[in-house]
Amino acid sequence: MARNFDRAHDFHIDNFNVLGPPPANPLEKLEAKIASGAIHDSAERCDAPKCQPETRVAVQDDLYHWIVDGDRTSETPSKIKWVTGPAGCGKTAIMGSLADMCAANGVLGATFFFASWSASIGRRRKTAFVPTIAYQLAQHRDDLGDAIVTAIEKNPAVFGKNLHVQMEVLVLAPLREVAGRSDGLGPQGAIIVDGLDECEAEQYHDTTNTDSRGNPPRQSADDQLEILRVLQAASSDSSFPFRILIASRPERVFREFFDPERNLAPAAHKLDLHADYKADADIALFLEAQLNLIGRRYTLPPSWLPPSAIGTLVQNASGQFIYAATVIRVLNMDHQEPPKALLDAILKMEASGASNPLEALDQLYSYILNSSPHPTLSVIDQATMTYEFYHKSLVDFLEDPDRSGKLYVGGDEFDH
Repeated sequence: MARNFDRAHDFHIDNFNVLGPPPANPLEKLEAKIASGAIHDSAERCDAPKCQPETRVAVQDDLYHWIVDGDRTSETPSKIKWVTGPAGCGKTAIMGSLADMCAANGVLGATFFFASWSASIGRRRKTAFVPTIAYQLAQHRDDLGDAIVTAIEKNPAVFGKNLHVQMEVLVLAPLREVAGRSDGLGPQGAIIVDGLDECEAEQYHDTTNTDSRGNPPRQSADDQLEILRVLQAASSDSSFPFRILIASRPERVFREFFDPERNLAPAAHKLDLHADYKADADIALFLEAQLNLIGRRYTLPPSWLPPSAIGTLVQNASGQFIYAATVIRVLNMDHQEPPKALLDAILKMEASGASNPLEALDQLYSYILNSSPHPTLSVIDQATMTYEFYHKSLVDFLEDPDRSGKLYVGGDEFDH
């Protein structure tokens, strides 16, 4: 088809306007930089674990009252609390349920759920962390949203800055502006950060460069520590009204950061789910409710569940909710074997007697993978194809040769 101006020359056009899409407004620019899947109620987290009703009530209540009331009885009040515990003890479920509770009561500022297994790179790296927090705070209150919009208009290159600058420009400066002109109750509530130990390192240089003058690759702990310092600096600002909950495994970088003898900044309070709260009763409630549902689903007689089954499973769990949740998933996955046979097989797994709280979970993972006609092949497929893992404890199991044995998958072979 001929073009209107083909071979045209020696002409001019009056009142010529080029029409195109309008430039993005500041909130649209901010939204383009967030990790939407990291927000507590995102579509990506539709299957995320949540606490079974009537379980983990004590810990949720304690955390909620700390968010609302603060440290009224503490000699060293702090705006940060570190929630920790071993793999599978229910940290993410508690943080997810707590976020829902805070949102329902209007005291949720923002959330970020890291996940090393996520297909979304934004949930695995630090780049989207501050923009995602700022975006949610902009929705928290109109005046705060207006201040964040103004900040972006004045600093359009802020998204390429380091985390400290981003936190200052996108969060702290707008909070100061709102606090300075507020004649009533200012922003308040919680900022919940879950799975920070799963944040991977962001690389800025060619990590394949073997030149001795090259920069060494950044480690995950480097970026995790950077986020911790940014959050600590924010919490120390007098205009920052939120309480920060950080949930992670007790990895070295967190132990050292929250060690009051090493860190001279205002102390953060530590809550150890494994040591401070006994999970056995909650695991028993969870198993009883779920096993009853399975019995009704498959119209099984009451005798299908041995009287000692729940007690044995609770003992095997060793305080790890992931063990109980995995047992239920096995029984619910429409296997060729009926639930009764699967449960009997699980109950017959015998521990070696060693004091290893993960032994029963390792046996369960081995049983599931070995039920495949080609166990090793099935594991390699999971390592090399784009599967999503339900829980990082399975990745930990597969990457540890002492735990997984013949099912071991090396770190170089694993692309999760």
